[in-house]
Amino acid sequence: MNGESEAEIQNRIRCALSEYGIVCRMSSGIFQTEDGRHVRSGIPGIPDLLFLGPNGQVVWIEVKTAKGKLSPDQLKFIEMLRRKGHTAGVARTVTDALELIGRGRENRNGCAGADRPGSREPEWM
Repeated sequence: MNGESEAEIQNRIRCALSEYGIVCRMSSGIFQTEDGRHVRSGIPGIPDLLFLGPNGQVVWIEVKTAKGKLSPDQLKFIEMLRRKGHTAGVARTVTDALELIGRGRENRNGCAGADRPGSREPEWM
């Protein structure tokens, strides 16, 4: 969608995929603590989301805006996951993410819509 931030896209994807399995946000980067210290967390290049579906399904999803580009670390990580037999890819829309998990354009919970913003928060088990 035009002008949407990566965080907005990611939230809509998390909401839509929560209908089909568990969605974990994989944070990575440098964060500042309350006392001003900088702390590095996570693994450089790890995809934004990890989807755990039925029957052991595992899908790694890197969320990007329409014009967003993969960093070299992200590209290497996705390539490594694929070499090891994992499903991993980039989602710029809810539809992209649904296709990565093998659900096409399905939308049972009304959350994904036609890739529309303003969806409800995901329901957690």
